This record gives sequence, structure tokens and C-alpha cells, in this order.
Amino acid sequence: MRVAVPSEIAAGEKRVAVVPEVVPQLVRAGHAVTVQAGAGLRAGFADEAYAAAGASVVPEAAGVYAGSEMVLKVLRPSPEELALLDSGTTLIGLLQPAGDPAIFGELASRGVNALSMELVPRTTRAQMMDALSSQSTVAGYKAVLIAANALQKFFPMLMTAAGTVRPARVLVIGAGVAGLQAIATARRIGAVVEAFDTRPVVKEQVQSLGATFVELELGSHDTQDSGGYARELAEEHIRKEKELIHERAKNADVVITTALIPGRRAPVLVMAETVEAMKPGSVIVDLAGEQGGNCELTEPGATVERHGVKIISPLHIASDLAFHASQMYAKNIAALVTLLAPEGALKLDMSDDIIAAVCVTAGGEIRNDAILRKLSESTS
Repeated sequence: MRVAVPSEIAAGEKRVAVVPEVVPQLVRAGHAVTVQAGAGLRAGFADEAYAAAGASVVPEAAGVYAGSEMVLKVLRPSPEELALLDSGTTLIGLLQPAGDPAIFGELASRGVNALSMELVPRTTRAQMMDALSSQSTVAGYKAVLIAANALQKFFPMLMTAAGTVRPARVLVIGAGVAGLQAIATARRIGAVVEAFDTRPVVKEQVQSLGATFVELELGSHDTQDSGGYARELAEEHIRKEKELIHERAKNADVVITTALIPGRRAPVLVMAETVEAMKPGSVIVDLAGEQGGNCELTEPGATVERHGVKIISPLHIASDLAFHASQMYAKNIAALVTLLAPEGALKLDMSDDIIAAVCVTAGGEIRNDAILRKLSESTS
């Protein structure tokens, strides 16, 4: 297949979907890889490296898209990029299935097969394709560095001639991949860490990283879905959750929020009154900004100060570590391409659980039930 790798044009996005080291893997599988000139430069990958690995490098986006059978991207395409996609093309990327559903109607009407990397199931077989986990690892690590830079305190305990400096106290909300990496990074640089998650199953993982697990008794409520993600809680449980977070956040120097529910707006767990009760100079890093934010006062993509607390909500945070984020994502996407076209020809086998899960549009139709519901609600 003719595989195209265009430059990402979204503001601030520095990642690239394919790095030179995975090009030979795609070529060996029978694919011809075309990369737009400069596509990898912002992530630290030169055009010469792509050419040496066996890719063709062309100067303009139109030349990359022309005649392509498969387009590999990081983010969902812009309207200008949509116009370059021919019928029958297969598009793979982080297409934000929880976002505006209108783009999927457009992709279906254009006859594009769209596969969203966010929908890779969390199974052993799909592990190498799990882009959410790889990018969440980057996000959790970077969130702690952002917090440490913004906090006007040391993270570790220090014994100095001027006396003992107490370590920073960090509260991590959500112990998924991003949360666990945030815990590990904060502990690595000396902070005292507490972590909260509605899923008791993650308690052992949190404790193994040297953090204290903050528990909330939810009775028999099933807090985790079949994919390992947190379920949306009942109203009474959410109230108790917010109260617990309020009490813990008051004593924290840093709060890092990572709570997400697939396909839904991020739950609001840190209320305005909680921010007001926090110590002046405290920092909140809200990693859920792309889905609305976990803090009531979050402004996605912005840094604001409220009640003396700095609230930081970076978007596409993995792009800040574009080199390694691109390496990890490229391996995820190459593994999926290998499953889809092991011998150079596309096989959309819907009996395969991974392909069925990630395929949003095919044959001119939207195949994802959640997106179909959203489109129906938006037109009713």
C-alpha cells in the first residue's frame, strides 16, 4: 500500500506519526512510505533519516496525499486535510471519538475508512497498539515536571544549614497510566504522594510506587468497565468523592488530575470551593483539559490563577516530549498497520476484535454506536 505521513498542522503539535526507525518495518510488509518534508523536524527526526530508512520525502502536503491508500496521522484532520482524502483511503490517528462527531459524518460521506487509535482495546493482544497508554505515560511524567516548575517550593526534603526543608505534598487524582506515571515521577524527585481512584483494584499499584492510596468506600458499585477504565459513578458517590478530594487537596501543594471516562466529558472533581480552600501558591495540573477538565475552574489550554492557586491545563501535553512520544506512537501505529495489512494489502476484517473496535467509518457508514448516538442527538 502507498502509506502517507503528512506534517501535523495543529497549533503546537510537534509529534509525527511515523519515525525513521519504523519505516523499514512498513517497507518489509510491502508498503511504500511517503513522508512530507519537515514532518519529523519538530520532533527531532531529519528528512535525511527518513530517506535513509527507505521512505520517499516530498515537499508539499498535496503530493503526500495524492494517490495515497493509507494516511497515518497524530491528530484528527483539519477541514483542509479532509479535502485531500480520496474515497477508499484509510485514515489512522488519534481522531478524538469523544469530540465533535460531525467529522465522522464527513469521513463516511467521503468514503474514507477511519480508524481511531483511542479505541484500541486494553487487551494483551492489543498492547503494542495501545497509543492511549503510551501517550498517557508521557503526559503523566511531564505533568509532574510542569508542577515542579510552577511550584515555589522544593519537591524533595532537604537538610540544609538554614534548616530542614519539608518535602512537597502531591495529590494525584486518577491512577490510570498517566496517574501512575505521575506518582512514580513525583516520588522519584522526592515528594510525598497521595493518590485517589474509585477503583480499589489499583490500590496495590499505587502502594508499590511508594504512595498512599486514599480510599473511598463505594459498597458494591462496579467502578471499572471491561476495558479497565473507570465507570461513571452515581450522584451520591460523586458527592462523597468530591468531599474526600476537598479534604485532601487542602493539605496538598500540588494536585494532578487525570480522571477520564471514555466517550464522556471529564468528571468535575475539584470544585471552586476546593480551590479556594487550598494553600496560596499551590498548583493544579489538569490533564483532562481536552475533555473539559477535572477542575471546575480549569480553562483548557490556559494557565490561570484563582484564589492564589495556579491552575494549568496543557493540551496535547505529550507533544512537549515530541521525540519519545513520537517513537512510542509510531510503534503503536506500525503494529496496527501490520495487523490491518500484513502483506501489503488492506484487510478490514471486522471479525477481529481489535479492528472492529478501532474502525469508526468504513464503506461509507459510521460503525461506532457512540458516535452515531451523538450525531443523532446533535440533529434532534
